[in-house]
Amino acid sequence: MKQKRKEFLKTLGLSAGAVLASHPISAMASGEDGPTRHGEASSRFTVSILQTTDIHCQVHPHDELFWENDRSVFRKTGGYARLATFFKQYRKKHQHTFLIDTGDMFQGSELSHRTIGKAFVPILNALPYDLYLPGNWEVVYGKKNMQTLLGALYAPKICANMYHDLGNGRRGELIFPPYHIWTVNGVKIGFIGYTDHLVPIRQSPNYSKGIFYSKPEENLAHYIDVLRNQEQCAYVIIIAHIGLSQQIHLANQPVCEGVDYILGGDTHERVRQPIVCKYAKVVEPGAFGSFVGELKLTIENGKVVKDEYALLEISADKYRPDKKIEKLIHELEAPFLHDMQQVIGYSTVPLYRYFVIENTIDTLILDALQWQIREADIVLSNGFRFCPPRVTPDHTGHIPITASYLFDMLPIDSPVRTAKATGRQIMDWLERELNNVFAEDASERLGGWVVKFKGMRVFFNAYGEKGKRVQQVTVGDKPIELDRTYTICACERDGDPDDMLCRLKGVREGKNTPFALHQVLKNYLAANSPVTPLPQRNAVALDAPDTLLTQVRGVDYQFR
Repeated sequence: MKQKRKEFLKTLGLSAGAVLASHPISAMASGEDGPTRHGEASSRFTVSILQTTDIHCQVHPHDELFWENDRSVFRKTGGYARLATFFKQYRKKHQHTFLIDTGDMFQGSELSHRTIGKAFVPILNALPYDLYLPGNWEVVYGKKNMQTLLGALYAPKICANMYHDLGNGRRGELIFPPYHIWTVNGVKIGFIGYTDHLVPIRQSPNYSKGIFYSKPEENLAHYIDVLRNQEQCAYVIIIAHIGLSQQIHLANQPVCEGVDYILGGDTHERVRQPIVCKYAKVVEPGAFGSFVGELKLTIENGKVVKDEYALLEISADKYRPDKKIEKLIHELEAPFLHDMQQVIGYSTVPLYRYFVIENTIDTLILDALQWQIREADIVLSNGFRFCPPRVTPDHTGHIPITASYLFDMLPIDSPVRTAKATGRQIMDWLERELNNVFAEDASERLGGWVVKFKGMRVFFNAYGEKGKRVQQVTVGDKPIELDRTYTICACERDGDPDDMLCRLKGVREGKNTPFALHQVLKNYLAANSPVTPLPQRNAVALDAPDTLLTQVRGVDYQFR
């Protein structure tokens, strides 16, 4: 048993002592103030909990989209060197500060792809993070690499719903400790971690092979009881990577009673005022390092008497880069920089991926697929959210598309695949995909945007009845025929069965083309640059604007 434990610790890249330091029992004495006794609580003081999430390996400042006065506005934000400066300045002003990242740290850039995520370990370790939660994309390089990458980070990791998969529906032990306790001035603040249990459905199944996921509702009440009653925590926070809709749904369930806040992630939403639900408040701090969520708690006589939340913008103009982090990033990028900076084409319009229904980045991908795969009646692309905008032109007056930005848009260079499906199959698939985005029941929203397509035009009611949203579909300017067979084209998902393409089940004659997605984009841009990939309204919501920026509904929230 001891030998097996040693072998397991090796896969994490940790010593036994390191694991014990992140275990919930020892976590009682963690925190910047060191070990304290519960009876030593100061009468009144303030603590700050800072959160980043969904940075997706964006190491440099980037163009960021804001929605102001009903139009898009772009500003430069983010970058780990500027985040480091912000953290240093903040900690100087606030004695009791706890910094967490709630996932998607190792996927989203060429640097991450080239190094299988390893380049980001020294960057993260050079920053003062106190706690981590694995996101849905931490599995992109497989379970073993996920354990190694997260295990190499200095700060503790928690997750209460990722287990070792023993096969045949059996779960083993938790991969990470389920919770962590920060003790400050004798007062305990408990954190429980939950990641997206839908990872095997939302992403290529092989990425998460060997991991068993459970819903938060299965064990949340147990850990609330442990933190509230056994550990005597004054405040309980869920750190989550399950998407804003799912986090709101969870905060309204009786199982969440005893939780004060959910600090969420996954859907890149920017919550500026906490969403007050029945049992907990919910927030989410955007993406790409453009923002830091700040939760301030005022504690008096061992109890939290006030909470304040703010979303802080990491402006590239306001914060100078930390020289140490900037030098580290330069050293890590140096072996790949020449290739990464190669310009493969130009766009005449800003490239972005923020609107729920259609975006210029996805239009570019669809245009390229249709150009390359001429035999396809319909080309499809996933409703991804990751990839910061690109709007700054170079000396040509156009916006450069570099090799590295190709990886920002498509971090995984998947094979391009074709298959055949009937009109009836396509109609049923469209209803399912639209429900994934617009379901009235928040627990049914998977977290992605509307799937993208070209060669087909769809009119639908976003907020219509489940299974009856689609109103009209044309393929090649003709009404779709339910019994006719159409050729569709999309990227292959690693681990999907042969009769599935882009989550469309029961397809026939599936086969891979000679192309992968990156080559398709390179070929298209070489022949057609500069391009103008304006959305063509292939997907038209009859009851929502083209500029819809969130799938969240029924609460007081606007993306801006």
